[in-house]
Amino acid sequence: MNRRRFAAVSLVAALSLALGACSGGGTSSPSSSGGGDTSLSSVKSKGQIVFATEGTYKPFTFHENGSGPLTGYDVEIAKAVADKLGVKAGFQETQFDGIFAGLDAKRFDAIANQISINPERSAKYDFSTPYTVSPSVIVTKANDNSITSFDSLKGKTTAQSLTSNYYKVAQQAGANVQAVEGWAQSVELLRQGRVDAVVNDKLTFLDYAKTNPNSGLKIAAESKDKSQNAFAFRKGSTALVQAVDKALADLQSDGTLTKISEKYFGADVSK
Repeated sequence: MNRRRFAAVSLVAALSLALGACSGGGTSSPSSSGGGDTSLSSVKSKGQIVFATEGTYKPFTFHENGSGPLTGYDVEIAKAVADKLGVKAGFQETQFDGIFAGLDAKRFDAIANQISINPERSAKYDFSTPYTVSPSVIVTKANDNSITSFDSLKGKTTAQSLTSNYYKVAQQAGANVQAVEGWAQSVELLRQGRVDAVVNDKLTFLDYAKTNPNSGLKIAAESKDKSQNAFAFRKGSTALVQAVDKALADLQSDGTLTKISEKYFGADVSK
C-alpha cells in the first residue's frame, strides 16, 4: 500500500471512530437508543385508550340518574375518537384534584374532563385540538347585585377546584378561593350562602339551570375571552396527539361533533 492510500485509509478510520464516539455513550437521544415516542403504539397494542374523567361533572362526564352508565359530552367525544383510532375507549374515574397526578403516574393515556388549555399546563402537558369553546361566567344568587364583572370579585369568596383553570381566574380577580371537589359542591355552597360566587364555564351553568330551574342562581357576568378545552396528554405524546387531532378533524368534517354538541347544548360548541 502506498503512503497516500495509507493516509486516506487512516483518515477514514479516524473519522469513523469519531462518529462512533459522538453517537454512542450515555447522551444518546431516545430515537437512537430505541426509546422514542410509544404513546400511539402502546394504545394500538393494547387495543384501548384509557381516559381519566371525573364522572360527576354533568353534562360533560356523569352517570345517568346517579348510578347509570357513564355518559356525557366528553365521554361521547372520547368514544368517537377511540373509534376513529380503531381501539376501544376505557374510562378511569377520579377526583379532579388528582387527575393530573394520575396522568403523570401513567394510570391512563389522556384526560377527558373539559380541561382548559393555559400556558402553565401547556408547559407540562400536550393537548389535542380543542373540542369545546366557551366563555367563563360568574354565577351568583339571583338576588345578589353586588357582582357585575370579574373586577367585582375582589374581596369576595368563590368556590373552586384548586387545580381548575377557574381557580386561577378567580384568584387573579382578587377573590378569596375556597377549595371544593367539583361543580356540584361549589353550587351547593353558593346556594347555602357560604360563598359569594362560583366561576365556571357557561355551558356547565346552562345545563345546570336547565335541570334545576328553581335553583335561585344566575349568571352575573361573562368573560370576553373564551376558554378552549381539549384532551390532555403526558408531555412527549406527539404521535398519539397527532392521531387524536386527525380523528377530531374527521369528526368535525362528518358532523359528529356538531351532533354531539347539539344533543347536550342545543348548539355547536365544538368550534
